[in-house]
Amino acid sequence: MNPYQVTTDFEASLCDYTGAPYAVAVNSCTAALHLTCKLWLEDQTDKKVCIPKNTYCSVPMSIIHAGGTPVFQDKDWRGAYQLEPLPIFDCARRFTSGMYVSGQYQCVSFSAAKILGIEQGGAILHDNVAADKWFRRMRFDGRQEGVHPLDENFTLVGHHCIMLPSTAGQALLRLHHLPDNNEDMPDYPYPDLSQHSAFK
Repeated sequence: MNPYQVTTDFEASLCDYTGAPYAVAVNSCTAALHLTCKLWLEDQTDKKVCIPKNTYCSVPMSIIHAGGTPVFQDKDWRGAYQLEPLPIFDCARRFTSGMYVSGQYQCVSFSAAKILGIEQGGAILHDNVAADKWFRRMRFDGRQEGVHPLDENFTLVGHHCIMLPSTAGQALLRLHHLPDNNEDMPDYPYPDLSQHSAFK
C-alpha cells in the first residue's frame, strides 16, 4: 500500500481543476516559490528578481534562499503577480478553475486563510516534464519516490517539503466541494518590505 497515493490523487485533481499539465504538491506556497526560484536562478547571470514591495515576507526570503536578489517595486496587484523576469507567478491569493496559463510556474497556497482553506499546503502548477521530475525529487530530500534510501543514488541536495497524506486528504475533499469560479482574494495591507533591514 502506498500511503502517498492520496497526494498523487490530489495532484491529478489539481490538474483537472486548474488546467495545468503538472501539479506538484508541497507543504506551503513558500516552498513552491523557493523551489521554482531555485530552478530558474541556478543558471542566471543576473539574479535580480522584481516583486511588489507590498507582499508577504516569505516571497523575498524565498528569492534570497534560492541565491537571488529581490528588487522591490511600487506596484499594485490583486490575486497574483510575476516574479519578473522569471516565468514564476505568486498566486497565493488566486485559485479558480481553468486558471493555468501555458509556460507559467504558478505557485498556489492552500492555507487556512486562502481560497481552498485547509490547514497548510501549496503547489506548483506548470507544464515542463523535466522540471516536474526535478521538483518531485527536490521536495523529497533529493530522493526518488518509491526508492528505499538504502537503494538511492543521491545526486541532488534536496529539501524536505512534501505534502503529507493527511493534508492531501483534506485538500482533496475540500477541492471536490469548491466552486468552479472563485474571485481573487481582496487586497491585503501587506507592509512595505523595502523598508525592513532584512531585505536591505
